[in-house]
Amino acid sequence: MAENSSKQNTIKEKVSLEGVGLHTGKAVTLTFCPAEENTGYVFRRTDLEGSPEIEADVSYVVNTQRGTNLEKNGVKIQTSEHVLASCVGLGIDNIIIELNASEPPIMDGSSKFFVEALEKAGIEEQDAEREEFVVNEIICYRDEETGSEIIAMPANEYQVTTMVDFGTKVLGTQNASINNLSEFKTEIADSRTFSFLHELETLLEHGLIKGGDLNNAIVYVDKEISEDTMKKLRVAFNRDKISIKPNGILDNLTLHHANEAARHKLLDVLGDLALVGTRIKGKIIANKPGHHINTEFAKKLSKIIKAEKRNNVPKIDLSQIPIMDVNDIMETLPHRPPFLLVDKIYELTDTHVIGMKNVTMNEPFFVGHFPGKPVMPGVLQVEAMAQTGGILALKSVPDPENYLTYFMKIDNVKFKQQVVPGDTLIFKLELLAPIRRGICQMQGYAFVNGKLATEAILMAQIVKSK
Repeated sequence: MAENSSKQNTIKEKVSLEGVGLHTGKAVTLTFCPAEENTGYVFRRTDLEGSPEIEADVSYVVNTQRGTNLEKNGVKIQTSEHVLASCVGLGIDNIIIELNASEPPIMDGSSKFFVEALEKAGIEEQDAEREEFVVNEIICYRDEETGSEIIAMPANEYQVTTMVDFGTKVLGTQNASINNLSEFKTEIADSRTFSFLHELETLLEHGLIKGGDLNNAIVYVDKEISEDTMKKLRVAFNRDKISIKPNGILDNLTLHHANEAARHKLLDVLGDLALVGTRIKGKIIANKPGHHINTEFAKKLSKIIKAEKRNNVPKIDLSQIPIMDVNDIMETLPHRPPFLLVDKIYELTDTHVIGMKNVTMNEPFFVGHFPGKPVMPGVLQVEAMAQTGGILALKSVPDPENYLTYFMKIDNVKFKQQVVPGDTLIFKLELLAPIRRGICQMQGYAFVNGKLATEAILMAQIVKSK
């Protein structure tokens, strides 16, 4: 179930880093920019016409070869996970990530430099409440082919454990855990990406690690190195000499942690699960994780979260005194019976409203709409939602009685349940973005008998009436 917990965060000011993309080898500048409440994580390609944006959403994952790659309307972002992990690890909810190429800079193959940049920019609390997905039951995803498995279970914090087993002598079984995101910066952020020699040879042959040098990837030597391969490695990494350390890694660097590979896999899990778009409250156990299973699990979580949001019937005590009754509503809205379709308002904040309508046998539309089996017309359910949303929209002006709200657009309308005489309709509308220039975008839901009856995205304009 989704619930609110603490405030959302963004950064105080812009901050930039420069480097090269690991797979493209292209020079790239990444700029973190502050973002408004409820923005989430958004990538912006400043090198393309119109600076198109891609939300960090699991529905945009196109492939997971050597990283989690996103694409929307032909615009691509490659290897998104290390940047996203740094945002999650620092508790940032809203941020625009500007890039002048398709791939963020690899830096040293970890999230360390992104964390440093974000801390330099400073983290700022916002007014909106943070939404959390609370894991109330075990959720599991297993890849039968690889034996990889990810489980989410209830816990008081967002916790992650990764267990890796590569079946090689040089890198056997390793585990890594964090019990709180506050541990990310010191325990996980500096853990670098890694590769096995046999993978490296394939990548070199296919020209896939143009930006690679031996300072941004740990290379585990899982086979004998031929002189031919040594020569290729020296050329690829622009080094006169390369050798193997006693611990089985190339001699380019020293491990930051004995279990650095498992910690980096944990970093990847955090980055990939960021694509769910909602903070998680629960424990994730990932056995043999990888970008494919991470993103498949993220898709499963995302579906569950969306279903819960849709069926998240507001818990309203209908016997309590409403904050607006029908007379108060008529002072705000220009509608009058028989076309006033909302009776009471129970909650009203800057970002959401909850209202109610009792559907009686005396409704004038029942006379001609399936009179033998009366059903409330779906379009009137949408109109009732819109009237409730009008109350929310008009809250943004000091003198609502002098304004009107007009429909501009209705999207994604779905009718799920019939509404009949005797039913009580509960409406919930939430702002999808701050009201700008009088334009109000809302996600609307209508519930009946504890189930979702109707949903739609509504856009309205607030216009002065006098």
